[in-house]
Amino acid sequence: MQHLGVANSCRVILMLIFETCCVALTQAQSPNMIGSWNVEITFANQDHRSLRFDAQGVGKGSFLLLDPRLKVWGPAKPSEAKWTRGEGNSVTFSGAVEFLLGNVGRDAGTLVFKGKFETPSLITGEVEFAPLVGERPSKHGTFKAVPAGDG
Repeated sequence: MQHLGVANSCRVILMLIFETCCVALTQAQSPNMIGSWNVEITFANQDHRSLRFDAQGVGKGSFLLLDPRLKVWGPAKPSEAKWTRGEGNSVTFSGAVEFLLGNVGRDAGTLVFKGKFETPSLITGEVEFAPLVGERPSKHGTFKAVPAGDG
């Protein structure tokens, strides 16, 4: 009988050690937002857009449009953005952008991304583009962000 008590105590101790290690491992693997991310946007009307989001410390960052038509207009200029981490693996980032419209104009507005880390190297979620000019409704869609490669 005494042998069963020792065996049960060992099991409890091993379970506690295992749970402690799992919690520590989960906290240690919290995804890192800081760095450059390539973001692919698909709006509900199937309009596709790409940009680079550079996330810096203390919730600051910048957007840089990635559009082949910019070769005609000149290089894109980064715009200010911000980001915050939410509960669990959720993240929000937002900022001003100017999408090209055909060959003649720009569509200025604010992008708001609300997503979550699916893995440490993949963020997915929903995006909203709110135009700054006119009485047009916001555009909604989805996005996928992956770490930007070095070239």
